[in-house]
Amino acid sequence: MENMANKSTHILPKNNAALNKRRIINKKSNISINVKKSIENVEEEKQEKQEREEEEEEDISSNSNSSSVEVDEKEEVERKIKALQRVVPGGESLGVEKLFEETASYIMALQCQLKAMKALASFFESLDKEKRMFGEFGRQRGLIKEPNLRGR
Repeated sequence: MENMANKSTHILPKNNAALNKRRIINKKSNISINVKKSIENVEEEKQEKQEREEEEEEDISSNSNSSSVEVDEKEEVERKIKALQRVVPGGESLGVEKLFEETASYIMALQCQLKAMKALASFFESLDKEKRMFGEFGRQRGLIKEPNLRGR
C-alpha cells in the first residue's frame, strides 16, 4: 500500500506540471490571438483612413467638375426657357418670372378650350345620332323630304 501511495503522490506532481504547461500554452495562444486581433484592427483602421482620404480626394476633384456641371445645367435651363418663350404667345418679350405666370394662364386657357371642344364634339355626336335615328323614322313616315340637290 505504501507503494501505491508513493505512486499516487508521484503522479500528482506530474499532472500539476502538465496542467501548468497547458495553462502556459493557453496563455501564450491567447496572447498571440490578442496580438493578431490588434494587428487586424490596426490594419482595418489604416484601410478605413485610406478610404476616407480617397473619398476626400474624390470630393475635391468632383468640386472642380461641379462648376462645369453647373454651367451645363444653367445652359440647359436657359435653352428650356427660350423654348417656352417661343410656345407661349407673347413670351419672347417677357422676363422669366412673368413668363412663368403667363405660361400658367396659357395652360389654363388651353384646358378651357379643350373642355369646350369636347363638349361641342359630344353635342354634335349626339345630334348626329338623333338625326340618323329620326331621319330614318321620318323618311319612313314621309315626314322628312330628301333635299333637292339637283336644282342648285
